[in-house]
Amino acid sequence: MTTPAQGQTGYAPVNGLDLYYQIHGEGEPLILLHGGVGAIEMFGEVLPMLAEGRQVIGVDLQAHGRTADVDRPMAFEAMADDVAALIEHVGFGKADVMGYSLGGGVALRTAIQHPEVVRKLVLVSTPFKRDGWYPEVRAGMEQMGLEAAEPMKQTPMYGLYSAVAPRPEDWPVLLTKLGELLRQDYDWSGEVEEIETPTMIVAGDADSVRTSHAVEFFELLGGGRQDAGWDGSGMSDARLAILPGTTHYDIFASPALAAAVAPFLDAPGP
Repeated sequence: MTTPAQGQTGYAPVNGLDLYYQIHGEGEPLILLHGGVGAIEMFGEVLPMLAEGRQVIGVDLQAHGRTADVDRPMAFEAMADDVAALIEHVGFGKADVMGYSLGGGVALRTAIQHPEVVRKLVLVSTPFKRDGWYPEVRAGMEQMGLEAAEPMKQTPMYGLYSAVAPRPEDWPVLLTKLGELLRQDYDWSGEVEEIETPTMIVAGDADSVRTSHAVEFFELLGGGRQDAGWDGSGMSDARLAILPGTTHYDIFASPALAAAVAPFLDAPGP
């Protein structure tokens, strides 16, 4: 395995896309995937906290941040292929993969489609089917699209996008493609049950993903099905963390997130 220099940034030519990435820290590699209309920077102090003990490779997904869009729909499956190709491009045989919200969906699909490159998986505020979101959240997703482009220019998300995007004028294109993706129905429960990669589910107790759905996700992965026993021998490889006083809109930058996932990532791998 080659080890890229600390602080390296670059563009990986994958699947017709120039995928932007940054490398922070040293040690076991961790691919870090942001949420919708975000970029690497949205993780705030969580990224440097994670990079204290490992090599974090932050990625700007298709049409987000510094990664320019290309002529293809935005799809979880295609972006998962991008991540797997990035892991190969950077020179890792395997890497841990951690994603939040949209990035969590991409991380999950990466583990499903390319299990050979994922050592451990961390899914933050991520459902395995569309109705894992609260109904009011799904209703909001229905409104995402071209019409939202101008009003959303008043948000911090646009401020970040306009500061780093190679073509800031593509903001309406991003929202249009993202809206088309978020309106699609999906249910990956059957594929989730087949996952053998050690996986951690993280959600806020006031998240946009239903708390009961996070528990259902954990159980699909083999967790929470029996008492672990006095010696822990009945414990599965899956982990579940519900962070108190945390919402979908602050969990990605909460120090509690780094504190929750670090022990899971640090534990010996399979």
